[in-house]
Amino acid sequence: MSAGGSTGEILKSLAVNLIIAVSKGVGAFLTGSGAMLAETLHSFADCGNQLLLLKGVSATRRPPDRTHPLGYGRAMYFYSFIVALLLFFGGGVFSIYEGVHKIRNPEPVEDITVAMIILVVSIALEGWSTIGNIRVMNQRRGDTGFLRYLRETKDSDLIVVFGENSAAVLGLVLATVALGLAYETGDGRWDAAGSIAIGVVLVCVATFLAREVKSLLVGEAADATLIKSLEELASADPNVEQVLNVLTLQQGPGEIVVAAKIRFRSGMDTDTLVGAINAFERALKARVPEVRWSFIEPDNVE
Repeated sequence: MSAGGSTGEILKSLAVNLIIAVSKGVGAFLTGSGAMLAETLHSFADCGNQLLLLKGVSATRRPPDRTHPLGYGRAMYFYSFIVALLLFFGGGVFSIYEGVHKIRNPEPVEDITVAMIILVVSIALEGWSTIGNIRVMNQRRGDTGFLRYLRETKDSDLIVVFGENSAAVLGLVLATVALGLAYETGDGRWDAAGSIAIGVVLVCVATFLAREVKSLLVGEAADATLIKSLEELASADPNVEQVLNVLTLQQGPGEIVVAAKIRFRSGMDTDTLVGAINAFERALKARVPEVRWSFIEPDNVE
């Protein structure tokens, strides 16, 4: 995903969450609802998370230097992992704690008219933002199944934003149901149950995001289609006899490192061999623009 497209999705989600967070805070104050308070904290946490993602996007734009010769692309994975941790502890665990506290000390929920209006509008705004995320992901995934794309994509920032927004929509629905039941029954424990349910949703989403981003942070191979593309180029290149070995590394969103051992045809002098290697690297980068660094080693054994 391009940096510009990524930044646009993050900024849109940030604006939506800031409006929603303030609105929820007003609703929580007016009703005394624990579920509304959990949702308020969730939205403010999301605002902070999106600021971290913007910091990550900015960090990835730093050019390579002597201390980081392959650039700063993996900085996005670091910030995405921090976001997952904050979503887990700052949103999920606190919401569960708040719900448990409310169950032990239930409080009646007061007039919910304003809160319900805020929740319905929030669902619409978060839904709009989530649909925007899905459209971008549909453009990126091509023929890949949606769930498979979520597990395999290297666009950690986009997946984190989608995870936050989809969790927010589900959390808002839970808060709406819990608040309505608490008001109709006069039993504040329904509201507490809503807070716990919201916390469980956030913990599950954060756990999924952390697991996916951790793999990228440690160092994950690029998509397998890259190797297929390299082999197709090799088979069409008259100077190449065999691809012996290929290593790939996802260095950041849209940044891939490729190292390959290739058997070139025998009998070429040094200048001809160098020209063949350079031509192959240019063809590879034209075929797969995400390849930012390529290291081709001529050899006859793996």
